[in-house]
Amino acid sequence: MLGVPADQDAIVIGGGFYGSAIAAYLAVERGLDRVTLIEAEHDLLTRASANNQARIHNGYHYPRSFTTARRSRVNLPRFVKDWPEAVYRDFTAIYAIARSNSRVSASQFERFCREIGAPVRAAQASVRRLFEPRLISDVYEVEEYLFDARRLQQAVRQNLQGCGTRVLLKTRAVSVLRQNSGALEVVLIGPDGSPGRISSRLVFNCTYSGLNQLAGDFQGTSTRLKHEITEMVLVQAPPGLVELGITVMDGPFFSLMPFPSRELHSLSHVRYTPQGSWRDERDVNPYERLSAHHGLSRADRMIRDVARYLPSISGARIVDAIHEVKTVLCKNENDDGRPILFEKHAALPGAYSILGGKIDNIYDVLEKLDSEAI
Repeated sequence: MLGVPADQDAIVIGGGFYGSAIAAYLAVERGLDRVTLIEAEHDLLTRASANNQARIHNGYHYPRSFTTARRSRVNLPRFVKDWPEAVYRDFTAIYAIARSNSRVSASQFERFCREIGAPVRAAQASVRRLFEPRLISDVYEVEEYLFDARRLQQAVRQNLQGCGTRVLLKTRAVSVLRQNSGALEVVLIGPDGSPGRISSRLVFNCTYSGLNQLAGDFQGTSTRLKHEITEMVLVQAPPGLVELGITVMDGPFFSLMPFPSRELHSLSHVRYTPQGSWRDERDVNPYERLSAHHGLSRADRMIRDVARYLPSISGARIVDAIHEVKTVLCKNENDDGRPILFEKHAALPGAYSILGGKIDNIYDVLEKLDSEAI
């Protein structure tokens, strides 16, 4: 038995940042008294919400997608205002432009920043000297932040507790069924393996890579998805790089960013971070595929390649590597666009599937929900 009344005002499946924020929104902004959040893991925000670069975007990363960049500029101050305890600012954000193979030149990057209203200035000489001048055309200091996943997790827990949302951990949603009354019934498996059922007129599927793994009357998203297994390397940065967050744009390059929750730096590389991809299939569970992944770490190759542009990275000490599933919309797999997926299921009224490409996209979701008669 799950200890939750069978009838709820809303059920949210997936306790990452998106699911948790939506559950709180439904309780606080829409006045729903009985909101239940279901999470298969042992705690909230333990998968994609924690196992990513922790960047709060300010637009710089998307010179080939003006819409995505502009939305980041709008959403960043809202995130900073709403989650101040989780925002990490104790570093200098640096963007550098490669001389060759980059899809954006230094002059184009400067013009782009002016167009979206993002602050950008020439980096100090001490920072510029860190880069190999034969491979890097220009270096800039920008305004960009990170979030501490541990602190964000704590803030989310307190937020949900404060608004009275019921949270079911180590509980897996198996299927969604439409009842004759029109209500939606969610079939669950609890922590001890016991089955359970709760129902509501509203179900929000926020399971990220698992969006299309629900059975029953849930037919999946009409928007096609692509999954990647990714490796993010955690390193102890050498002196001179500890206080920096560095991104080299815009072709097959890299980012070296502080990783506040572990007091390390994350290293990701467009060429080496992806370790296999596939189009979403109903009966291929991405998380099971991740569990079966035994690929060799590419950390050494990342550091060797990055050292061509940033020689001092050779002094970094590899500490760990995080493997996770990254999910994107197929229509954006070859460009910089990272729009949200917000899909209402016509065949299952009251059911929504929601996917975000970046943590600050949550405000795009909430704006969509504002317009919904729920």
